[in-house]
Amino acid sequence: MLLPPAAVVQHVYFDRSDLPELTAFILFQPPTTGEVTDARGHVVIQLAREYRRVVTYDEVPLVVRQAVLAAEDKNFLSHSGVDYGALPRVIEKTAARSLSEWRNGGGPRLRLAQGGSTITQQLVRVYFLGSLTARLNDDAVFLRGLSLARVMSAVLGAPATNKLLRKLEEVRLSLWLEEAMRKQYGTREQAKREIFARYVSFIYMGSGRYGFGAAAEYYFDKPLARFTTLDTGRAALLAGIGKSPRVYAPFAGNARSLQRRNQILALMARNGDIPDELARRFQAEPLGVVRPAVAKTEAPAAIEHVLDELQAHGGELFTVEDLFQGRIRVRSTIDRRVQRVVNEALENGLARYEKRHPRARGLVQGSIVVLANADGAILAEAGGRQLYNLRSSRYSDYNRVTGSLRQPGSVMKPFVYLAAFRSGLTLDAKVPDRPISVPDGAARDGVKWIANYDHTFKGSIPARQALAESRNAVAVWIAETIGIEKVLRTCRDLGFHTPLKPYISTALGASEVRLLELAGAYRGMASGVLAEPHVIARVTDSTNRLLYEAPGAAGVIPWASLTLIQEGLRGVIRLSGGTAHALSGSRFPIPVMGKTGTTSDFRDALFVGSTYGPQGITVAVRVGFDDNRTLGPRETGGRTALPIFQEIMARVYKDGLVGTVPQFPPAMEDRIDAYLSAPAKPNTEGAIAANAPGKHRSAPMDLAQTID
Repeated sequence: MLLPPAAVVQHVYFDRSDLPELTAFILFQPPTTGEVTDARGHVVIQLAREYRRVVTYDEVPLVVRQAVLAAEDKNFLSHSGVDYGALPRVIEKTAARSLSEWRNGGGPRLRLAQGGSTITQQLVRVYFLGSLTARLNDDAVFLRGLSLARVMSAVLGAPATNKLLRKLEEVRLSLWLEEAMRKQYGTREQAKREIFARYVSFIYMGSGRYGFGAAAEYYFDKPLARFTTLDTGRAALLAGIGKSPRVYAPFAGNARSLQRRNQILALMARNGDIPDELARRFQAEPLGVVRPAVAKTEAPAAIEHVLDELQAHGGELFTVEDLFQGRIRVRSTIDRRVQRVVNEALENGLARYEKRHPRARGLVQGSIVVLANADGAILAEAGGRQLYNLRSSRYSDYNRVTGSLRQPGSVMKPFVYLAAFRSGLTLDAKVPDRPISVPDGAARDGVKWIANYDHTFKGSIPARQALAESRNAVAVWIAETIGIEKVLRTCRDLGFHTPLKPYISTALGASEVRLLELAGAYRGMASGVLAEPHVIARVTDSTNRLLYEAPGAAGVIPWASLTLIQEGLRGVIRLSGGTAHALSGSRFPIPVMGKTGTTSDFRDALFVGSTYGPQGITVAVRVGFDDNRTLGPRETGGRTALPIFQEIMARVYKDGLVGTVPQFPPAMEDRIDAYLSAPAKPNTEGAIAANAPGKHRSAPMDLAQTID
């Protein structure tokens, strides 16, 4: 021995100074996996810096316990933390390796053999000696309290000395831990059960997974508790990983993990745990690894949104890191059932577009958000397609619902009409659909003439018809008459946060906005309820103490004119010339209101619509390329985005996912019926509170020629 035997004995068996803190170990509170659940309590995603499943001894199936003991420590239940019977084998291997190194010109260096560590020693190494393990190859010696450490370093070298000193510390703490756990739990048997449970919960199993529970779910997509005798091969495969995850973590074609599994199966048979015949049967099986994707979720955009809201609302109470460490729990507003419908509807809609434009396959993008009218809770959120440019979407990807600023086209027009209704306009008031110009400093004559999509003008028509048919000239005339500031104020009152440009072009959708803002404003118009869209319902700590709860509705919108915009948007569906008339009739029996939108050069196609009142929902859909290229001629909101909306509404109500279908007030439907059946429309000009038209700031951009 290079250290005096008395010094070794004193340090290992009697020195109990500088012991680590045992409280956290006793409480069994390592970093855990954070979970975000949906509104019904179902897990949407698991997030962690370390993916871990903490299990008790009784939660580890017998076949897994047998595999671990066969692979790592068959005498675990009988020794006191150190298996002295393994020492001769370790010493022999160490001597052989050191001598071989010396003969090959490596000099007189100690080369410690691997193996021989008990389960307790491995647990001590992982839990208490992580910092020392990380420093094994340092040029400086640690544990400087041992007087001969520097002498040993001169003879053996610092790395070998550190390994030896760490092994001595490992033995010392293993003996202490077994003794401390026996005192804590009263019996040796219970202490062993607790140590074993911590080993199978704490040990690193590769790919960011800690513990057998997390590894079973990652490699086999199966909870550890459901392992039976039929999973003996899998149990042996898991038991073999801990020795060296880098080498033995299973993946298709890894011969070393296969060989290690078969060795453990043979050891299990030798120990009498399984018959020889069964061992041979499982040795003949392939690895059978499933290995699901990391942090897989059906709602990646919603999870990104959750992280943003956590950061916004946490303050001193919680952080995003608390979620990754499993210290808080997040209940989201997402409904996984609605999310699946949204995902499938978006893929179906994009597939229809790609069938018309094969060169766009895999590249065209879309985004959708579904809100509960009552309080703005986000029921589903798709920030992009599931597979974009051959790569699956992730929660860290760009969220086009909350992050993308794009022109909304004619989806902005209802806010112009609502502002006018607040100023005294009525639905049956006649408005001029005639050529109209607005100031434009970039044009040769200083003006820009506004055209309608069909390149015709209908003269004096009712406002409800102009809104339903999305007449550009009328929208500009209204905005000029009441003043663009009133339009902007109405948008702000309905929840727009993005600053809108104070130009007449904003009336036609030239100002860029987020899809979530559009959805939130339409939700307000449909419900009459003020509320901020949100994706977090509540946050609690590990003891279920409430840390945050979404505020819900902020009050009602006190505008009598709100019923006019609801009836006007219902007319977009019901009037024969309405841009969303496809949603009327027996083929689509769900009564909705909404508006199509298509931006300049067919770059984006949108539809935003709602079912009626606080019991309804609002769905916003946008389709377009990230690089803002054109979708192609005639790819309007009515053709490209509306069918996606239609599929979502039909499925969520058919399956009863959002309650029963709300009906519009009979008086509202009766007024539309009367308008449709009237042979002639009276010319009842509504009183509009007008500003002096004609003097507007010239926009530093081309005015959007909104299509529908």
